[in-house]
Amino acid sequence: MFKSAFAAVAAAPFLATAAFAGPYVNVESNTGLVGSDYVGTLVETHIGYEGALSDTVTGYIQAGPAVGLPEGGDADVDVSGKAGLSIAATDNLSIYGEYWFLTGDVDLTSNVKAGVKYTF
Repeated sequence: MFKSAFAAVAAAPFLATAAFAGPYVNVESNTGLVGSDYVGTLVETHIGYEGALSDTVTGYIQAGPAVGLPEGGDADVDVSGKAGLSIAATDNLSIYGEYWFLTGDVDLTSNVKAGVKYTF
């Protein structure tokens, strides 16, 4: 009983966001390790918008300041952002993709990810 209640409470925020459409704020912290050595942390504070693009496609876009906190170095502030899509292929299968970027003094850093999610 306790495990079921805990699982329901833990899942509630994720269930609520699936039906949400409109503006939002997202704060995310990503910490890097190489082996067991701490490399640094990136704290992103984004303002975004998400919503349905069609009956089967949802999307989002967000951007804002990103504070880099490297190990042994000075903090710096750049701009980061994300844009993504999710396509409902069937009632149980969705395909998603995301593009992420981070500005910097020298180069633009970016990442693309894609995946498939199957729900039971």
